[in-house]
Amino acid sequence: MTSEGNATKCIDGRTKLLDGIIIAIITIAGVLCLVPMLHIFALSLSGNSAIMAGKVTIFPIELDLRAYKSVFGNAQMIRSLMFTVLLVVLFTVISMTMTIMAAYPLTKKNLKGRDGFLFLIVVTMFFSGGMIPEYLLIKSLNLLDSIWALILPGAINAFYLLIIKAFFSSIPEELEESARMDGASQFRILFSVILPLSLPVLATLSLFYAVGRWNGFMDALLYITNSNLYPLQLRLYEMVMNSKVNDMTEGLGVTPPVPESLKAASIMFATIPILLVYPWLQRYFVSGMMVGAVKG
Repeated sequence: MTSEGNATKCIDGRTKLLDGIIIAIITIAGVLCLVPMLHIFALSLSGNSAIMAGKVTIFPIELDLRAYKSVFGNAQMIRSLMFTVLLVVLFTVISMTMTIMAAYPLTKKNLKGRDGFLFLIVVTMFFSGGMIPEYLLIKSLNLLDSIWALILPGAINAFYLLIIKAFFSSIPEELEESARMDGASQFRILFSVILPLSLPVLATLSLFYAVGRWNGFMDALLYITNSNLYPLQLRLYEMVMNSKVNDMTEGLGVTPPVPESLKAASIMFATIPILLVYPWLQRYFVSGMMVGAVKG
C-alpha cells in the first residue's frame, strides 16, 4: 500500500473517530435534556405517597391518573388553555407582521434616516424604561385587564427584527430588480418574492415569538387581575405559589398543599401543546432555499 493510501486511511479513521465523539456528546446532551421531562411525566402518573417517599425517577410508581383527571376536569385550567392558544396565535401573527413591515424598509439603502432608525432599535436592546414606567404607560393607555396588554408591549423584538433584516438583505437584488421591471410594487415584491424565499427564518422566528408568549407570565402577573384572562403559565404559577404558602402554614387549619402529582400533571398540561408545534415547523428549518434562484 502506498504512503498516499495510508494517509487517506488515517484521515478516514480520524474522521470516523471525531464523528463518533460528536455523536456521543450529542446523545449525552439529548439524554440530559430528556431526563427532567421524563421525571416530571413520571411524577404526574405516580401516587403521591411514592412521590413523597422519593421513589419516583423516570418511571411511574403506583400508577395513578387522578392528577390528569383533576387537571382536565378543572374549568379554570381549560379556560386558561383556550385563552393562551388565542393569545399566542394573535401575538405571533401581529408580531411577525409588524417585525416584517419594520425590517423590510430598513434593507433599502436609499431610505432616509435608516442609520438613525437602526440606532434607535439597537438602543432598545440594551436599555428599557423599567417595570414601573412600563406599568404606568399600560395604565395610562387603559390596557390593564385587557388581552392587548399582553400583546402590544412586546409585539416587536429588536433582536428578531435585526435577524429578519439581515436575511432580507442577503436575498440577491437581481430578484427585486426583475420583479420591478415587470411592474411589481414594493408590496408585491415583498409578498411574492421576499417572503417565499424567507420561509426558514419566518418559521423559526414565529416559533420563538410563540414560545416566548406561551411561557410568559410576568406581564400577566403585573397587568391582569381578571382571572378569566389568566394565561396558562400564570395559572400554573399561581398553583405553585399557593402550594408553597400552604406548605409553610401546614397544621394551621388552611387548605392542604397541592399534591406533587397534580403540579407535575399541570406542568405537562402546559408544556406538551407547545412541544407539538416543533415537529410541525421542523421541515422549514432548512437551508439553501435560494439555490438556483439566480443564474449567471
